[in-house]
Amino acid sequence: MKQYIGDGLLLITAIVWGSGFVVTAIALEYLTAYQVMAGRFILAALILSILFRKKFKTFSKAILWKGAVLGTILYVGFALQTVGLEYTTPSKNAFLTAVNVVIVPVIAYVVYKRKVDRFEIIGSFLAIIGIGFLALQGTMTINIGDVLSLACAVAFAFDIFYTNHFVQKEDAISLTVVQFITAGAIGLITIAIQGDIPTNFANFESEAFYSIIYLAVFSTTIAYVCQNVGFKYTTATKGAIILSLEALFGMVLSVIILQEVLSGRMVLGALLIMIAILITELKPGLQKRHVVKNT
Repeated sequence: MKQYIGDGLLLITAIVWGSGFVVTAIALEYLTAYQVMAGRFILAALILSILFRKKFKTFSKAILWKGAVLGTILYVGFALQTVGLEYTTPSKNAFLTAVNVVIVPVIAYVVYKRKVDRFEIIGSFLAIIGIGFLALQGTMTINIGDVLSLACAVAFAFDIFYTNHFVQKEDAISLTVVQFITAGAIGLITIAIQGDIPTNFANFESEAFYSIIYLAVFSTTIAYVCQNVGFKYTTATKGAIILSLEALFGMVLSVIILQEVLSGRMVLGALLIMIAILITELKPGLQKRHVVKNT
């Protein structure tokens, strides 16, 4: 039962993140990438600190350093993704970011020698191929935005892997609070060094203001609480595959909100991602059948 709760929370995360591409693109029309990140993380840190203020009394040294590690990785990942989005298309950004689906099991094997079964490998590669059909609509040329997006995938893969690893022993909510405080602090320091701290909020466009609120409340606070709690009950690889649905929901919302035309390759990509998730979800049953056949 807990496994399905974990998978469900990760599914909610994927849905919210899918909407985040559209909202981030709107925010970048009025703010710099670093202002967007500072705004979303500082506001998210404030929300979580108020909601879970009692957690501060239970913070241990392990919670503090592990949350700080996750917060640093998180900020680096979003910095690479958001800045990359300024130089490449949203579809290529989404695809290259989603390469973390393949990187996660590799990290698990290299760092902790965790055995990666064939179902996880098949599921990961089917998911990444599906995202390719789903997101890549233009050329396959590589520019600086593509390179940053690919580097972002590596950062997010480490975030997924270490989140899954840390929440097995530590309180997920406490880790998330420290994670966002760390990311918010890095974001504030960054825009302070750049001299980009806004001094007159009255001049903010309403679109920029509402975009930051949405990204902070939904794409950051709610999504990451769901992700970090969800990872307590599932594996890093399966979690990464479920989170790859972000591209699918991004496509659906683009069709609904932006009136984008649904192409055949987008449908094929969506089907491949669903097959990848089914392979991973049905793995225990498939393994059991394989054992039965061999006995």
